[in-house]
Amino acid sequence: MSMTDLEVHEGELRLIPGLDEEVAETLRTLKASTSDPRPRMVDTTMLYAPRSGGVKRYLLSKKAWLEENRPGVAHSLIVPGTRHQAGKDGIIKLHATKLPFGDGYRWPTSVRRWGAWVASMKPSLIEAGDPYTPGQGALEAGQRAGCPVVGFCHSDPAGLAALHFGEWAKKPVEKRWARLFGQFDRVISPSRFIARRLEEAGIRDIVIRPLGVEIDTFRPDRGDRDWLLKRLGLPASARLLCFAGRPAREKNIDVLIEAVQRLGAPYHLVLVGAGAGMPPEDRVIALPYERDPRAVARIIASCDAFVHANDKEPFGLIVLEAMACGRPVVGVNAGGVAETVNDSVGQLARSADPDDYAQAIEALFARDIEALGAAARVHTVERFSWNRVFEDLCMTYGEVSGRPEFVQPAEQPAVH
Repeated sequence: MSMTDLEVHEGELRLIPGLDEEVAETLRTLKASTSDPRPRMVDTTMLYAPRSGGVKRYLLSKKAWLEENRPGVAHSLIVPGTRHQAGKDGIIKLHATKLPFGDGYRWPTSVRRWGAWVASMKPSLIEAGDPYTPGQGALEAGQRAGCPVVGFCHSDPAGLAALHFGEWAKKPVEKRWARLFGQFDRVISPSRFIARRLEEAGIRDIVIRPLGVEIDTFRPDRGDRDWLLKRLGLPASARLLCFAGRPAREKNIDVLIEAVQRLGAPYHLVLVGAGAGMPPEDRVIALPYERDPRAVARIIASCDAFVHANDKEPFGLIVLEAMACGRPVVGVNAGGVAETVNDSVGQLARSADPDDYAQAIEALFARDIEALGAAARVHTVERFSWNRVFEDLCMTYGEVSGRPEFVQPAEQPAVH
């Protein structure tokens, strides 16, 4: 699609003669949806891909929750895709270039065009889930539509830049990050860890709203230890440690592997998705990526403990999902994971050093892991169910937008 394929007039996209039919059909669908008189929330981000994790689950869970609990609010999600496509489920995918070695993530190139698509939805409130093209486009869309824009900070791009390119890259990215987030009407952070990073970059008045977990999907009774041992070809004496996620550098998969190798028998590490493309390792079993959350829950609930060595994790949604499955967690005493895991539900290593991490694993198994797992389930249900999370978020949405529909569910018509 060329820059002339769409006409932007006063912040709106217009059909023009000769427009590509795929684009035209998407635009017609969007225009039809804007006839809905309800206030509309539009979420937009590029952190949404076939194999993406926490951000995607957060957005899909929010969409389902709003539909059931806030029928007075319309919701749309605008994300990158292989082609232009507007589904009846309110998910709009706009063509974007696939990133090399990016786990299926795509990078939109035009801020102006992305903003025009978002503005065409006539939003009452926009939430941007990244500081990249969609985040910048969300700010433009907010100006065009005359509505507030919330920035949800799901990651630390400056920290990632330093990790992948060196410390020299941290400061320029941090300045750009701060400049963008400083323009949002409200900034939301999933953890105190990310809130502190934002404050260091000069952002103030940050609202901390932890993410949540689908407690009916991730639950202890999905576990079947005998089934998993048979699948893995391991004896009943094996101690199964599980990690599920992307094989990204910041996940510190190498720390998990080294720790298990140092521990030796009877420990085994099960990597769900994260072991893709890695050479074979002693005591490490790589399982393929699982698209179905229930399949992930079955594997996690069938293991003895969940392990997570990222010491700069913004939040760690998969950790909550493991705890909801009734599994204790071994984390690192740093980053967002340290805010959800404590001694009552798991064990925190002093650092992401393999020796420290191995000691934390041994310390966990010296305790009653079944009691810890049961406590983890209770802790998660009481504090991190999606219902509680979204009720709190809607209070923020109502305050920023001034729309009472976010705070109070629409009254259902009386049945006569």
